[in-house]
Amino acid sequence: MKLIAQIVLLSAITAVSAQTRGGHAGLDLNAIDRHVNPCDDFYRFSCGTWLAHHPVPPDRGEWGRFDELQERNYEALHRILERSAVASPQRTADEQKIGDLYGACVDEKAADAKGYDPIRADLQRIDALKDKHELGALIPKLQTEGVNVFFQFSAMPDPGDATMEIGDADQGGLGLPDRDYYLREDASLKELRAAYVAHIARMFQLIGEPEARAKANAAAVLDFETELAKGSQDLVTRRDPRRTYHKLTVQELYSVCPFFEWPPYFEAVGAPKIASLNVDAPNFFRALETALVTTDLPAIQAYLRWQTIHTAAPWLAAPFVQDDFSFYARTLNGAKELRPRWRRCVDLVNNDIGFALGRKYVDENFGPDAKASALRMAREIEKMMSDDLNTLPWMSPETRRRALEKLAAVTNRVGYPDKWRDYSELEIVPGDLVGDDRRAAEFEMHRQMRKIGKPVDHNDWSMTPATVDAYYSALQNNINFPAGILEPPFYNVRADDAVNYGAIGAVIGHELTHGFDDQGRRFDAQGNLTDWWTKEDAAEFEKRAQCFIDEYSSFIATGDIHVNGKLTLGENTADNGGLRLAFMALTADLDGRRRRRIDGFTPEQRFFIGWGQIWCENRTAELAQRHALTDPHSPAQVRVNGVVSNMPDFEKAFSCREGDAMFRAPACRVW
Repeated sequence: MKLIAQIVLLSAITAVSAQTRGGHAGLDLNAIDRHVNPCDDFYRFSCGTWLAHHPVPPDRGEWGRFDELQERNYEALHRILERSAVASPQRTADEQKIGDLYGACVDEKAADAKGYDPIRADLQRIDALKDKHELGALIPKLQTEGVNVFFQFSAMPDPGDATMEIGDADQGGLGLPDRDYYLREDASLKELRAAYVAHIARMFQLIGEPEARAKANAAAVLDFETELAKGSQDLVTRRDPRRTYHKLTVQELYSVCPFFEWPPYFEAVGAPKIASLNVDAPNFFRALETALVTTDLPAIQAYLRWQTIHTAAPWLAAPFVQDDFSFYARTLNGAKELRPRWRRCVDLVNNDIGFALGRKYVDENFGPDAKASALRMAREIEKMMSDDLNTLPWMSPETRRRALEKLAAVTNRVGYPDKWRDYSELEIVPGDLVGDDRRAAEFEMHRQMRKIGKPVDHNDWSMTPATVDAYYSALQNNINFPAGILEPPFYNVRADDAVNYGAIGAVIGHELTHGFDDQGRRFDAQGNLTDWWTKEDAAEFEKRAQCFIDEYSSFIATGDIHVNGKLTLGENTADNGGLRLAFMALTADLDGRRRRRIDGFTPEQRFFIGWGQIWCENRTAELAQRHALTDPHSPAQVRVNGVVSNMPDFEKAFSCREGDAMFRAPACRVW
């Protein structure tokens, strides 16, 4: 009976015409691999043909539906920047800034002619240090210019009082992606460390150091960064917000790391007078103190030179650009070619002054229909979560009441900020690429510093409008969907509702569920870090979360590396909860209506294929390994198959049966 049902289903699917790439429903029919049984591998069913015809481009480490859309968005940004780069008295102040920064960036000949002159003065200042305690004056300058040395300092809403901003000191200063790259003894990571040292040595040689000295200095850099890595929190630890909230007075910070004169440091980076601040990882600052005391000055100078070169390398002369690409894109990510200069320059402008660029993008590319539809769908999915919370059998009335209060307080932000960022204080000088990049970093540092001690600005966004992504802020209890993601395949105004629910609806549900995952559940409706759960309910949550940890840890990420179920717990919970909420919203939308087949699929089938197809993605082996070690998101195939295998609604939609790979019993579920 099971075999007959699946043959009938597959015959119906195969009968669907695939002559048109986009079906009437808005699905990519040509992406589907009709030789794969959806109950065996739904990801391959949804994306198999797409995967076969969309290899990773040579200038990238991955290529997926996110990248397709981001590339379309960046083509629009490219057109805006090309126009804005033409000097004209009609240009607005923002157009002058984005245009002149882009114009300086694409002038490759000018960059080559300057060699490393743009950073020569900084290198000389580093070499002129006579005593370690002179670092106190140099480090604020380097950090303000965007150089990643020693640690990070910024502003954040106070987890103890989320209405106010406080200073935040955190671990940093590493040139490799994560502490594990320094500390693990895997053969592949040892090879990466050797390649990293060789890269640093080549960079030192480009600024004139003899080969033997360059190699010795590069080894010293690795040693120093390894000491910082030993004190760094691992990624799983950092998932617990209680482990990254340590509010210390300045005097207490002195007791952890007395090397720095902290009040002069705060003044130098532009912060107001600080009485207390959050120190995410006190042990890191203890390790930094030990490293600074025990490492000789020449080794510290080598480290500072390296980080200065590394920060500017993409915008210096061609030899710096090429070697930077060789390690960070080829060795770490598997890219074979350098991206076109214009594309890298669009990235630069979007990173440095992305809200000035994003304002133009929104004016020209973002209509009101997408915003209204996203807000409507968000309200529908919030209603589904309210229904879910009200019917959860394992949650007590007390915790349910607080959860519903938090849900009701969630703010939905779609498209772009209500008030645009003011860049009037930022000077962009035509032809001064590295200087412009540094002034943009300085502008952002000072913007952050001005927040400290003031009420939180709920209009402030962390993603630029053209970004293809979304996020939830636990400290502000809001969900955010930039204009850039509200395009096909995530949202299509002409697509069937079922497809949109499975795509952008699931993304909305995902972000909403983050407010109640293993991290988000620790914050209340106002964004304060507080325990509002009963002990019994917390234990019930942890039991259900453990099911996801165990399930996803059984999946292979790449090669012989398993998914880290603890690191990816929040995203896996959000994927599962988000898709379930979106399906509930679709079911409510279909209530009482005839369930029409379109392109041969029922609404329920279209919903799940819409989900599967937003995750179509190919990756290089190098990038797959990097993500397996550092990314809190599971790989695409795992994201799709892991979720649908936990949903009885999927099994019903595709007539899956016990014994099929996509049939999991017992299924994991929190929300």
